[in-house]
Amino acid sequence: MRISVLVQKLLINMSLNKRKLSYGLAINEAMSQLMRKDPSVLLLGQGVKSPWYVGATCKGLAQEFGGDRVIDTPISENAMTGAAVGAAIVGMRSVILYPRMDFMLYAIDSIVNEAANWSYVLGGASSVPIVIWGIINRKGEQGAQHAQALQTMFAHIPGLKVVIPSTPYDAKGLLIAAIQDDNPVVYIDDRWLYGLEGNVPEEIYTVPIGKGVVRREGKDVTIVGTSYMALKAVKAAEILEAEGIDAEVIDLRSLKPIDEDILFASVKKTGRLVIADGTWKSYGAAAEISALVAENIFEYLKTPIKRVTLPDLPAPASRTLEQAYYPGEKEIIAAVKEIVKNNH
Repeated sequence: MRISVLVQKLLINMSLNKRKLSYGLAINEAMSQLMRKDPSVLLLGQGVKSPWYVGATCKGLAQEFGGDRVIDTPISENAMTGAAVGAAIVGMRSVILYPRMDFMLYAIDSIVNEAANWSYVLGGASSVPIVIWGIINRKGEQGAQHAQALQTMFAHIPGLKVVIPSTPYDAKGLLIAAIQDDNPVVYIDDRWLYGLEGNVPEEIYTVPIGKGVVRREGKDVTIVGTSYMALKAVKAAEILEAEGIDAEVIDLRSLKPIDEDILFASVKKTGRLVIADGTWKSYGAAAEISALVAENIFEYLKTPIKRVTLPDLPAPASRTLEQAYYPGEKEIIAAVKEIVKNNH
């Protein structure tokens, strides 16, 4: 009887762990579960009641928690961010949402001068538990002012953590970790991923901020991916396997702090590095990752590092040009072949 009960519990747990949820609904579940658990969690932002703005990520929140805790703000990014920062300083756990992260730039003063610096200037006597949630709107002919990926800009700022989930599991776990963190966390998601389905446990859980994951083990080359490019890297590795190249794929999950341990261990093993990042090339995440490897484990590199990124150009408002502008598995494969084929 006892063994039977244990087996039943094991089967139930296995079933729960295989529950499928979309990326957008994983975010929604994280928000609703924490808002039920913790009355100090507060959501502010433009269009939080509108699926046109935020997809399914805020579905049902306004109806369940009311206008005092789910606040659909006017279009004034600096004002709404200042309100969220102030609420966090006096004890709330604020989540401030920008349905297009391009317009987070209007809130730079509140984010950089206030949220990021508050704990430091007060000698740690007070903190700002705020999640600064920006959505990237790639493709769809969004154009130069509505499709920018600006996460590296915020990773440059002391006092801010930056997370970039690529799977539904990480989208939920990293958002919960960000909300529970006592310091400002910039949470970046990509609208491209909202329909992606994956295993998401129903219970509350966290994914540690600053810890990457090996998506695929390999021995010939390391491909480091961020956000949707981590998934493109996995696809590229599967294609490369058929051509006799064994690629290891690392999904960083956090831009700041970066998991140097997992990065260095992989590069030490393979001796080759390709970085796949969906932001601009100059002064970006790929440049920082390259510098970390070159400064710390240069002697392990067998070949120069390759970067697969956006070109240093604004996003086009043309579907045809978008096909050339956004990199994918094809560009990753070409970069890997360039450093592996000639040095195998």
